[in-house]
Amino acid sequence: MSSDPKTLKIFRPETDSPARIPLTESPVHAGFPSPAEDFLEGSLDLNNLVIRHPEATFFARVEGDSMMGEGIVEGNLLVVDKAVEPYDGCLAVAYIDGEFTLKRVRIEPGRIRLVPANPNYPTIEIGPDEEFSVWGVVRWVLKQL
Repeated sequence: MSSDPKTLKIFRPETDSPARIPLTESPVHAGFPSPAEDFLEGSLDLNNLVIRHPEATFFARVEGDSMMGEGIVEGNLLVVDKAVEPYDGCLAVAYIDGEFTLKRVRIEPGRIRLVPANPNYPTIEIGPDEEFSVWGVVRWVLKQL
């Protein structure tokens, strides 16, 4: 299969200990700079922000470049929620014929396609004889700049 599937490396989130980080009250403007605010709104718990279903959520590290057109590159960390029902257009970790792959899911009457975001990879049309499931829906992509 030429869709760059890999063995999925998963990590369970540590939700027992909060990951509280200071949060500024004013937004960061992406246009012209505004005067800096010298106060904080409070704290933000990253676990509460990115994890909705702790028992069904996993982290997975991206390998390969099939989704680079969406800014998802090797080394990014995915927050994958197995409790979310797959829907048309979702970004998902799919299991197909014994391998995992990250693709955009297109659900149409009578067919399912897995669409890459790199023209070097073909769209995968799911056939009736293939072992296929959506393993989990990607809720967040975390990346280091």
